[in-house]
Amino acid sequence: MEKYAEQTQQEFEGWEEFFTKPVDVKVESFKRKERIYDVIYAQQFDRPFLDYLCSLADSIRLLAKTKVGQSKLRHLLPHKRAMLYFVQPSTRTFLSFQNACHILGLTTSEIRGTSTSSEVKGESPEDTIRTFASYVDLIISRHPEAGFAEKTAWVLNQTEHPVPVLNGGSGPDQHPTQALLDIYTLEREFRTIGGLDGKKIAMVGDLKRGRTVRSLSYLMKNYKDIELIYVSPEVFRMKEDIKEFLNKHDIRFKETEDFESIMPEVDAIYMTRIQNEYASDSTSEAETFPEFHLKTNHMSMIQTHCAILHPLPRRYEIDVRIDKDPRAAYWRQERCGMWIRAALISYIFRVDGQIMDELS
Repeated sequence: MEKYAEQTQQEFEGWEEFFTKPVDVKVESFKRKERIYDVIYAQQFDRPFLDYLCSLADSIRLLAKTKVGQSKLRHLLPHKRAMLYFVQPSTRTFLSFQNACHILGLTTSEIRGTSTSSEVKGESPEDTIRTFASYVDLIISRHPEAGFAEKTAWVLNQTEHPVPVLNGGSGPDQHPTQALLDIYTLEREFRTIGGLDGKKIAMVGDLKRGRTVRSLSYLMKNYKDIELIYVSPEVFRMKEDIKEFLNKHDIRFKETEDFESIMPEVDAIYMTRIQNEYASDSTSEAETFPEFHLKTNHMSMIQTHCAILHPLPRRYEIDVRIDKDPRAAYWRQERCGMWIRAALISYIFRVDGQIMDELS
């Protein structure tokens, strides 16, 4: 068996000072000419941006319905290259980003684990990212370490050859593009009933370690009269930093362990699985918490317009027989990921205007 070298630990002047700054201050460092350049946190997105990106994703979907439209999209960025650096397992995020790149004409390279890179020889993650930047125009990363995308984007921005970094998930901390596709899905599901404003959303399951529900919670500050209901076992309650954020922005929320009691009142149910990969002991491995599962008998309890979402992968928490119910939006949600990520990439490379002009 190959023996891995210990990775080099590097210190970067100015990083510790930057890291301790509030996110509201740090977001400015990830812009170019007043536009988002690196996508690191969900807090980077405001309501005008979210509305615009959803409209842009709709436009890309519409263009992609015809051969002529597909050709026009592929000719937008054929001169650009993207690296998908996914050292944490992924199916949907990886494939949706890869195909989003291909829709717009980008060629892609990939590394799906540190065992296939020079990190095996002890190279630091920061040097690895700088190497990618020598060959590609965009880096999309997924990493088990919280804050990884933030640090690597900051490091690249100190060099003479920075490229945009898109955070495809960093530990149990943030997953901003999942939050984008969740918003896009909810807006599409609620188009006939006034959109996302004024809705009540239940988030269910492992809220303590689920980065998707954290990032989506951050985005709720952009919508009017939203109420969140956090439904989880005591051991997996939402962390205090998110609750402090909601209080700061006057977003109503409550917590409960009684899933069935809130089913009739919510407009959306966002299911999550137990995040075993972050378990420090065997507690969550041994329990599936069936009282927090969505079962077929529950479908008569929820509203006729209620949208059921799940970032996937699913384990036991949604009965597969629910898939046939029109309120089961998670497979539509999965498809939305590719389109909203294509919209984001087109925005980063400033070809979004050309797309919108095609349909004007």
